[in-house]
Amino acid sequence: MKIEDLTAFVAVIRLQSTRLAADELGLTQPAITRRVQNFEESLGIPLLNRQTKPLKPTLMGNRVYQQCRHILREVDALSDLVAADSPPSGLLRLAVPQSLSESSLLPALKTLSAQFPEIQPRLSSGWGEELLLRVQQQELEAAVVLFPASKQFPEGVENQPLGPVDLVVVGPKATQALPQRLEECYQHGWILNPHGCGFRAALQRALTEQGLPLLINLEAFGTTLQLSLIAEGRGLGLMPRALVEKHALRPELALYALKDFAPRSQLWLIYPNVPASQVPAIDAFAAAIANGLDLPIHSANSLRE
Repeated sequence: MKIEDLTAFVAVIRLQSTRLAADELGLTQPAITRRVQNFEESLGIPLLNRQTKPLKPTLMGNRVYQQCRHILREVDALSDLVAADSPPSGLLRLAVPQSLSESSLLPALKTLSAQFPEIQPRLSSGWGEELLLRVQQQELEAAVVLFPASKQFPEGVENQPLGPVDLVVVGPKATQALPQRLEECYQHGWILNPHGCGFRAALQRALTEQGLPLLINLEAFGTTLQLSLIAEGRGLGLMPRALVEKHALRPELALYALKDFAPRSQLWLIYPNVPASQVPAIDAFAAAIANGLDLPIHSANSLRE
C-alpha cells in the first residue's frame, strides 16, 4: 500500500473523474487508473462502482475514502511539522467576496508581496457560496467570506469569525428629511450587485416580509461605480458601512438609519487542511481584509488558535 495510491484514490472520489484527478496530480489517466487498481488489490476489495457515471465509491469504498482523507491529513501534518519553521513559499490560492474585491484585493496583494516575497499569490473573488464550494473542493487554500453570524459550515471546512460587518442603506446627499423605514425607501429603486450577492438576498427577504417588491434600477459590480450612480440619484444601495465612510464619494452620500432594517453580516476566514508553513501568509491576508473594514484585527492568529 503506497501513499501515492491513496492520493490517487482520494482524488478520483473527490473529483468523480479519473481525467480530472490526472490533471490535478499531473499524471496520465492510465497512471491514475493503475494506482487505484493497485490500492484495491492491496485491500482485496473493489472500491469503485464502475457502472456509474460519474464514478461513485461502493459502500465500503466510501468508508475507505473517509479513512484515507484522515491518513493523508496526518501525512501532511507530519510534513508540516518539519516545514513549519520555513518561510511561506509557493503558490497560495486565496479569494475574497465579490462585494469587497474592489477595496480589498490590491491591499491584500501588497501585504503578501511585502511580507512574504517567496509566496506566489493567486487572488480571486466570487459570491460566498461559490467560494465555500471551492474551499470544500480544495481549489483554494483559504477564503474570506461574508455570511450571517449563525452560518453553519459543512464538515471539513474550518472557519474562524473575523468580526461583524454592519450594512447600511445608502442614498444621494440629503436635500430633505431622511427615510426612517424601509417602506419609505423601496419606491426609489435599488442599485445592487447581480444575483448571488448576500446583501441583495438580505434586502429581498426584508422587503418580502413587509409585502414590498424589490425594484432594481441597475445591477452593477464595484463599490465606486455603485456609489457614483447613487450620488447621481439613480437609486439606493446596500453595502458595508466601513467602505462607504472612507470612500472619496462620502460627502455626496447620505446613510439611512432605518428603524426596521439594520442588517449585519459576519466576516469569516474559511479554509480546508492548511499547511502549517502557509499559516503566516494566510493570517496576513485575513488581517488585510479585516483591517479594510475597520475590524480590530492587526495580526489574524485565527489559524493558530
